[in-house]
Amino acid sequence: MSRRWLFADQLGPHFLDDRGQPVLLIESKAVFRRRVYHRQKAHLILSALRHRAAELDDQAVFVRAETYGQALKKVREPLEVCHPTSRAALAFVRGLDRVTVLPARGYVTSLEDFADWADGRRGALRMEAFYRFAREHHGVLLDGSDPVGGRWSYDTENREPPPKDGKLDVPAPPMPQEDDIDAQVRADLDQWEREGIRFAGRDGPRRFPATAEEATARLRHFLRHRLAAFGPYEDAMLATDPWLAHSMLSAAFNLGLLDPMAAVRGAEQAYRTQGAPLASVEGFIRQVMGWRDYAWHTYWYFEPTWRTSNGLAARRSLPGWWNDLDADAVDAHCLHDVLGGVRDRAWVHHIPRLMVLGNYALQRGWRPAELVEWFRTRFVDGYEWVMTGNVVGLSQYADLGRTTTKPYVSGGAYINRMSDYCGGCRYDPRHHLGEKACPFTAGYWAFLATNRTRIPANARMARTMKQLTRLTDLDAVVAQEKQRGSDPP
Repeated sequence: MSRRWLFADQLGPHFLDDRGQPVLLIESKAVFRRRVYHRQKAHLILSALRHRAAELDDQAVFVRAETYGQALKKVREPLEVCHPTSRAALAFVRGLDRVTVLPARGYVTSLEDFADWADGRRGALRMEAFYRFAREHHGVLLDGSDPVGGRWSYDTENREPPPKDGKLDVPAPPMPQEDDIDAQVRADLDQWEREGIRFAGRDGPRRFPATAEEATARLRHFLRHRLAAFGPYEDAMLATDPWLAHSMLSAAFNLGLLDPMAAVRGAEQAYRTQGAPLASVEGFIRQVMGWRDYAWHTYWYFEPTWRTSNGLAARRSLPGWWNDLDADAVDAHCLHDVLGGVRDRAWVHHIPRLMVLGNYALQRGWRPAELVEWFRTRFVDGYEWVMTGNVVGLSQYADLGRTTTKPYVSGGAYINRMSDYCGGCRYDPRHHLGEKACPFTAGYWAFLATNRTRIPANARMARTMKQLTRLTDLDAVVAQEKQRGSDPP
């Protein structure tokens, strides 16, 4: 029998075929030498890997080595591995004589089914169209052949601003209890830092599941206690509550601890038997089998050079304060709080990522490829396949519309409507020029002015471009933002 080699993002039971299957787990120190990872991300990966080794006990060979190559020399049997999650890892395992590569696991739709769907379409591959295909293909939230409730998406119902009192009446998500494995991981990371391996961000308690048991407990709690509030407030932002009603399961999915189809069926069951609101259930399912799968599939379906797309000719490198997560250098409340969340937790939810971090980077003209690497290494749930689509395709519009119809760029008015950040800030979202000029509002107009010839003509952008031509002080705004450059606002 071949030994099943599990990478550190393939740690759930659904990556094995039977309970007694022999397993290989490898911890490579070189992985953490090559890139500057967030300290809490490194902790989570190592904790999850070591917990899985402890669970499997004698069933697994667990090798800690400098490189994968050194570790593989200690194992003589033929190996098999589920399709890895990066192009580099796939090329590596395919180059090994005694390794058989199996189909991918950990996603709802197979690579083959996505390719068949995509090959049959003309024009851009939109997530909404793929999501409908996936719902039909897997029979999720259907009444016969029709979508439950008569609509495929309830996204318009899920855009409520945060409660005015700043409080969301949901119980906090269950936090994992650290154990001796976590203590040893922390001690090892301290030692690695003394040896010269660098990490970003602050150390802190482990907030995300490192075992399938912890991940399943968090999923059950979310479906029972938090799902109903997730839908309406999934786009809201609160400085006083970074979690809101989000599931906080993305890291568990991306470590392979949870089977996403089980989560989808659990949410569907919550609607059908427990009365969970349809808009919230559909919104969660869209995130899991829609957006998550879509990011995975486009990473493999598009050509490898998609990752380096730069259609808006963004040339600035990421500034030091951004790379170092130096939130204290920033005065703008929204960016100060969100960057601080990355520094302190290695996580913020999808709207701060897209409409604060990504929005600001887009306005400043920072290189998309550098942003892919930054999001990949600074977030507990960050991987190349995740961040290529989310940064290149969605956040930075670097592929000029292959995956989305218009740039996700906005002024301060959006942030003001969807958060509690603007009250008391030294900047005013209504101002685009002068000392009170909001860097997001001013940056929005400067971005559009600078890129108007690069952004393809689009009906969704027509009204905005007309407003741009009516801005009488546009040249002054562009000059102001050029002077601001990449300095912390």
